[in-house]
Amino acid sequence: MTTTKQTQHQVLDPSLLGRPVHLLHIFAAQLRDDLAQSMRLNMNRRYWGGFQVQDVAFSRLEGNEIRSRWLSFAAPAGHIAFSMERKVLLSVLNYRYGSGAKAEAKADAKTEAAPAVDESTVRVTATEERLAVVLGQQLCGTLAGRIELNLPVMDKPALAEGEAEEAAADAEFKPAPGSHPPKGTWVISVTVSEIAGGASGQFWFALDKQLMTSVLRGLLRDREAGKKPKAVAPLAQRLQVGLIGRLASKEVTLGSLYDLQVGDVIPISLARADVLLEDSRLFTAAVTEHKGKLCLTSFEDAE
Repeated sequence: MTTTKQTQHQVLDPSLLGRPVHLLHIFAAQLRDDLAQSMRLNMNRRYWGGFQVQDVAFSRLEGNEIRSRWLSFAAPAGHIAFSMERKVLLSVLNYRYGSGAKAEAKADAKTEAAPAVDESTVRVTATEERLAVVLGQQLCGTLAGRIELNLPVMDKPALAEGEAEEAAADAEFKPAPGSHPPKGTWVISVTVSEIAGGASGQFWFALDKQLMTSVLRGLLRDREAGKKPKAVAPLAQRLQVGLIGRLASKEVTLGSLYDLQVGDVIPISLARADVLLEDSRLFTAAVTEHKGKLCLTSFEDAE
């Protein structure tokens, strides 16, 4: 009896044809470095001092597979929906206010592992909800910064007078309750783990169409730059040759050459110089002086 193995093939989305979705891993790697750097900042270490970023990946929602609560943050260029596994949120909370907080108070002390928390036995508190907002603002700000950094300069609108303050206010990412993003939404999954305990969890960013277009626009610039061949000058402009300028020549007898002493003067007449390529005489040129240097000018083909 023979068995056949079915192969799952990726289904192409016509709306993505011509868009650099195959380069999203580049953005994911950039965001991973940005998040890791942000977590090491002094202002953020009090929350993330016991965690590290393991992986960042893009995917599209197929349904309601992410069961965590969503928050919506209004960014200057669109909206970011944010969700975090509660076990990660409780671990950060425990690190900040539990044993992790005690470890933080000791200068140059090693990070202590926060004890595992059973989320089913912990009720939701106002402190936990506030922490979710704070972490969402922090992480969404890092994501928005990366999107903005990748965009070409021409795609970044110049701010008129008085708009700079409004943009700064928008950059604080005003939170609002959010519903589960619809099917097909692009989601960035970030996996983090505790350094001491090794427990891992995830949080997610869901991008609206405007922000996803900006992400792809930034990658499209890199793709187009990679496709454009480097300008290569013609061979005649790249090939370098050495020319020899023979200013004067005089024939003397061998006896006169041996009779020369230091200080003797050989009379010569300086006419047009010969320009040679190795031993081949190509041009004749006039000899002139410019800023204390002898120069050749008025080139003519040698007959």
